Amino acid sequence: MRSRDHAREPLLNTTAPRSGSEHYLLIQTLTPAAQSPLLALTRRVADSGCALGDARVNTLGADVSVTLLAQGAWDAVAKLETALTRMARDPDLHLVSYRSGPRQPQQHLLPYLIEVIAADRQGVLAEVLDFFAERQISIEQLGSQRYQAMQTGAEMFSAQITLGIPAELHIAALRDEFLELCDGLNLDAVMEPVKY
Repeated sequence: MRSRDHAREPLLNTTAPRSGSEHYLLIQTLTPAAQSPLLALTRRVADSGCALGDARVNTLGADVSVTLLAQGAWDAVAKLETALTRMARDPDLHLVSYRSGPRQPQQHLLPYLIEVIAADRQGVLAEVLDFFAERQISIEQLGSQRYQAMQTGAEMFSAQITLGIPAELHIAALRDEFLELCDGLNLDAVMEPVKY
């Protein structure tokens, strides 16, 4: 974002000494991709005495979305909030932040990865998501994109979705239902457990 920031490396894995209980601040920004605030944000997190618990960056069209979860002592999080208020004065930067909390363990949810590829058509992602919503299966992560196939130039769609499947669901039956849906929609799909 600023030339002086480019000379310094972001400290994505910085840990700071903690005093008292841990506090969390969720930060979301949208800005033109050429002005990505990632480096400036990670520097503010480190300078405030917070650590980065999670970070996500996505370029969507001409813009970039940065989502960070900072954690630290109450005073460190308050210092970070003050720094973010100053950053938010930039008219090209859309910044939202709020106090959050740690994610509660979800031991009853099994992580599965879905990959879908198809000829692009309107509403295909909504139909896939509706299948899981009807079964109360949570979407943990999602990435989708449209692109042109190199060989033919055909308009294509692909999605990678990480699910949290309730442990009481019968996985083989769910997989069969999902693949039957995909056959009906003419989608090529894979469903497999996340191996990490």
